[in-house]
Amino acid sequence: MVDVAIVGTGHSKFGNRTDVNLQELAWEAVKQALEESNLDQKDIDMFVVGNAGGWSSEPLSAIVIGEYCNLAPKGTMRVEAACATGSAALRIAYQAIKAGDAKIAMVIGVEQMHQSPNPVAIEMMGRAGNYFWEFENFGLTFPGYYALYATRRMAKFGMKEEDLGQIAIKNHYYGSFNPYAMFQKQIKMDEYMKSRVVAYPLKVYDACPITDGAAAVILASEEVAKKITDSPVWIVSQGFKSGTANLSKRDDFISIDAARLAAEEAYKKARIDFENSWRYFDVAEVHDCFTIAEIMAYEDLGFAKRGEGHLLAREGQTYIGGRIPVNVDGGLKAKGHPIGATGVSMAVSITRQLLYRAHKGTQVDVKNGMGIAHNVGGTGHYAYVTIFSLKKPSA
Repeated sequence: MVDVAIVGTGHSKFGNRTDVNLQELAWEAVKQALEESNLDQKDIDMFVVGNAGGWSSEPLSAIVIGEYCNLAPKGTMRVEAACATGSAALRIAYQAIKAGDAKIAMVIGVEQMHQSPNPVAIEMMGRAGNYFWEFENFGLTFPGYYALYATRRMAKFGMKEEDLGQIAIKNHYYGSFNPYAMFQKQIKMDEYMKSRVVAYPLKVYDACPITDGAAAVILASEEVAKKITDSPVWIVSQGFKSGTANLSKRDDFISIDAARLAAEEAYKKARIDFENSWRYFDVAEVHDCFTIAEIMAYEDLGFAKRGEGHLLAREGQTYIGGRIPVNVDGGLKAKGHPIGATGVSMAVSITRQLLYRAHKGTQVDVKNGMGIAHNVGGTGHYAYVTIFSLKKPSA
């Protein structure tokens, strides 16, 4: 099996991007990735498009993007795995290269959620849970789902609303330095505590925004990567698991089992000790669709013991200089969450961090040369954990 590296990255501005259509938005990221890798469209063997759709007008997003970006007639497909769509697309391209079916593959994550009114987008996301039972009968949408996790953890572990607020404050702080971020305004605790409640205890500042955006990465086999760049970032391993559609069928509302299992799988392949995992990584990108999701991610990735994730937030241990810097590009909370682009955006952020190409004010000190991305679809319906490194996996 061949080793696979990222040799080019691209990222659009996230936000309300109704100034362009879907394919123009994708091109912003594709163009950057091609220029960074010094490649042309003719060099790409295949491309995979991560696009959840449902709220946008293009049902054949991969085709219109391929035509516009001059990637046709290379083989393609549209991939969907809810909010983990971008990581699923990454996996398809990664596996194709490892299997020898391609030497250079492009992954494009893109979403234009503002093509639909906000209530429509919110409903479409709500349908991504258990439609006939939880959505239709009880009216659960995603703020409600994650509020169940938050209230359970408050009761069991003594987590406070202010602990959630610390996540929002941190991610808005780093988002203020990221020119690609949707929200570039720092917030304080009093603003957070006074913000409107969406689903107790979750407030407006606990929730990621409806977002448009695109990101792209170019993957290459070891043989080709060494010819393209002297600074490849290798994909060491990837774990992926799934959970039940119906939240009521899960054992407990304190963690996302699929994410923990995906982490264990990725760690086993990379020979990483789960209990001390935070010691291996210089930076982490985790799926903070709501602030409570980031706190659970700390535990599901082994950065904190079960029930102690909120203490990392309370103590500021996930800022740069702390135990493990997390979401220092602003995360989904401030950078934004264009569903199909999020997982690819995480890969872009980690790659640029390891290569000291992050934005001023967000660059971590790279000592171990490793980063990790945690991408969850729904409330744990899908989970992908990907490990990146400056060191070749087989070295």
